[in-house]
Amino acid sequence: MGTAANRVFVARMAGLAVFDPLGDQVGRVRDVISMFRPGKPTRVVGLVVEVVGRRRVFLPMTRVTNIDAGQVITTGLVNMRRFEQRPTETLVLGELLDRTVTLTEDGSRVTIEDVAMEPTRSREWRLCKAYVRRVRQGRFARRGEAFVVDIDALDGFGIVEERQGAANLLAAFDGLKAADLAEVIHELAPKRRHEVASALTDERLADVLEELPEEAQVEILTELESGRAADVLEAMQPDDAADLLSELPLEQRDQLLELMEPDEAADVRRLLAYGDDTAGGLMTPEPVVLPPDAAIAEALARVRHPDLSPAIAAAVFVCRPPLEAPTGKYLGMVHIQRMLREPPHQPLGQIVDKDVKPLPTHAPLEQVARHMAHYNLVSVPVADELGRLVGAVTVDDVLDHLLPQHWREDPADLRDFTLTGEIPRVV
Repeated sequence: MGTAANRVFVARMAGLAVFDPLGDQVGRVRDVISMFRPGKPTRVVGLVVEVVGRRRVFLPMTRVTNIDAGQVITTGLVNMRRFEQRPTETLVLGELLDRTVTLTEDGSRVTIEDVAMEPTRSREWRLCKAYVRRVRQGRFARRGEAFVVDIDALDGFGIVEERQGAANLLAAFDGLKAADLAEVIHELAPKRRHEVASALTDERLADVLEELPEEAQVEILTELESGRAADVLEAMQPDDAADLLSELPLEQRDQLLELMEPDEAADVRRLLAYGDDTAGGLMTPEPVVLPPDAAIAEALARVRHPDLSPAIAAAVFVCRPPLEAPTGKYLGMVHIQRMLREPPHQPLGQIVDKDVKPLPTHAPLEQVARHMAHYNLVSVPVADELGRLVGAVTVDDVLDHLLPQHWREDPADLRDFTLTGEIPRVV
């Protein structure tokens, strides 16, 4: 067997960079694949590695030459076929963490918080230890004792837990961007996916939902209790919430809109009235809007807000009051680069660009894309027939609708990826 010196706790591997022998990064570790065999040691068969294009591939342990602090070294050969979990395989991070099992010596229940693996003399990797915490019963029970045990001292891995937690799994992936966490969650089995979604805060789940394919969004939202689903929709960008609600049955959509705060629901209802592939259906109703007498310093302070996406923060729209959509008369827009070149006390009305005309709400997707390309913009204003600003379409909204429906799952163009090679999957 291996020694403590080369033992690796798996939760610490989440997100580790994977390098080839020349020092070029291949990807990042997203999970470890194990195989439980009755009466035999639990074997580690490989790693799930996320490579370019957010593709998750299988990296056999036979191709791992070293696991050290902060990095994994491989032979450099990677099979670029998308990873698909087999029925006999268990994801250590995705499925074992937070699992409640039985300690065989006394029959007590413990929760797995981390799992260690180590190489044998034959260079085969096996799960060897688990860091567990005793389960305490009762509402006011103190937190149970934590300790390390042999993996063989635990039983019950084959029993499906009804409501498995997700705190340790989320801790392992703490700091991931929403898009990357969405990828991790999307690859989990539906039951585990719902458990992880339930453990996220409303704001974090809203960010993750915006990055998931529509089918996964609907699946997760419909599993939530109605009140919480409404809270999550409120935390989403209005255009993303409208897109998601448009996929639901009419009765369910109306129920969730009734549960949302009236102001939040009003924005979403207005977006739902427009066609999907029109400027009205694409836009967000919450761009940055200021009056013409507002100073550049005030505008820069507004676009620095961390909740704004880069595309929304790239420009402010100048309108007569009221300043919430639908606003007063639309006057023009000012790009952030122009604001940075002018004195901070100067009013926006003196530098406003009036050449970019707003699009009507019924403008089709192609016209929106051409308008953005013609003026080299990352966001364009949308106005109603009275000349009032009702929203703005950003470049990411356009890309989402121009790309194929399943673009997040489709194979990326990897012709330029030089570390390709075909390796038979050994199990």
